Amino acid sequence: MDTIATRSHKVIYRENDKTIKMFDADFSKADILNEALNLARVEETGIAVPKLLGVNTVDGKWSIVTKYIDGVPLSKLMKENPDKLDEYLNMFTDLQMSIHAHRCPGLRKMKDKFNQKITDSDLDGDTKWELSMRLEAMPTKIRLCHGDFNPSNILITEDGTPFILDWAHATQGNASADVARTYLLFCLKGETEIADRYFDIYCKKSGRDKRYVQKWLPIVAATQSVKKIDSEREFLSKWIDVVWYE
Repeated sequence: MDTIATRSHKVIYRENDKTIKMFDADFSKADILNEALNLARVEETGIAVPKLLGVNTVDGKWSIVTKYIDGVPLSKLMKENPDKLDEYLNMFTDLQMSIHAHRCPGLRKMKDKFNQKITDSDLDGDTKWELSMRLEAMPTKIRLCHGDFNPSNILITEDGTPFILDWAHATQGNASADVARTYLLFCLKGETEIADRYFDIYCKKSGRDKRYVQKWLPIVAATQSVKKIDSEREFLSKWIDVVWYE
């Protein structure tokens, strides 16, 4: 097997026409099975995703096996061709909007997942309460949301077909929350100019009010804080604190 990438708690391999995502032995079995189930459900919508082939165990380690997609990450294309940034961001936005056009009733409800993450966070009790109240007041939607939509999770094949990877965080919920999370992911990488350009394009194409999407930022920042990544802590705390000043 050839190693494609190494991530936190997992290694991704290629074996002939298969991609094998191998998880650490102590990784949650329930989370692995849930990721595979999410992919199977999204595959049924007709969205271009790697076909799920199986879930296996080798030497006590679980793995998710999918069809290998021979493509280039959109994130790499964006870095290598900065003159095409707007073209790529428009493609990126159209893809996200096409996801949001679908429904996938078997997926977990976004509000349920967000509420659990807020509860599990290290935030103080008052902030948890404020965030939970804000989340409860937000309109409940049932759109398919990726949950980790960023250019590194999109592979562009030789014929130009985009395949969308990594559906571990998929939910059914409010598309604006998914947009807020993508904006936050750009910012966490220090790509604030790209984040702002993406945000402008999305809101213009979708007709969404920027102020409404921004109301999700303290909530999605709180859900991200559960990962307890030291380098993100200060940045996320600033966004979470916004809830107290609005």
